[in-house]
Amino acid sequence: MIDYKKDGEIHLVTMNNDQNTICPDWQARMLEILDTVEADCGQGAALVLIGEGKFFCNGLNLEVLVQLGEGEMATFSKQMMEIHQRLLVLPCPTVAAMNGHAFAGGAFLALSCDYRVMREDRGWFSVSEVDVGVPIPPAMMGILEGKLTPNTARDALLTGKRYTADEAIAAGIADGKASEQDLLAHSKALASQLATKEPGIFKTLKQRWFGSMADALVEGN
Repeated sequence: MIDYKKDGEIHLVTMNNDQNTICPDWQARMLEILDTVEADCGQGAALVLIGEGKFFCNGLNLEVLVQLGEGEMATFSKQMMEIHQRLLVLPCPTVAAMNGHAFAGGAFLALSCDYRVMREDRGWFSVSEVDVGVPIPPAMMGILEGKLTPNTARDALLTGKRYTADEAIAAGIADGKASEQDLLAHSKALASQLATKEPGIFKTLKQRWFGSMADALVEGN
């Protein structure tokens, strides 16, 4: 479902379950990985998040979620907020290597990373909730507001536009693009470059920039 390995100083997290959709088992594994990464965020450390196949992440696994009871769904929502919160302020650089489509919750997952690199020839970024009829919690709206320009956030939210790599770069969603063969290497190089910064101040600056956005995700939980 999600593989983890340490590649030099890079924490490499690979989603590898077909469409890479989010379910309780996915959350449990991601939280476990975040515990490991947070305990090892010294000088040179960084995280790269990538998928396998056609999708980076195709959002929530609705087939699984409709089977959850009320209490289970409340736990799922709480843990989803925690994952975004922890990614936003993780005390080392984070790069989403978007190997394919990032829809709905997958788009928010990419936005919760510090930087995004898209595959240049395939894969869309889309905040697609408007097309599938799924509401977005107010705290999650804060991620759009904090990571995107007002006009881009508006268009992404209200139209469900499917952004190619070039369109995403022009809109300020993505920070770069690479071929399928070079995507991981490009993303690791970016992460390693960022990881040369002093980790203490890097952590402090991320907390001050994204802290209120991150705190809003877990308030009241």
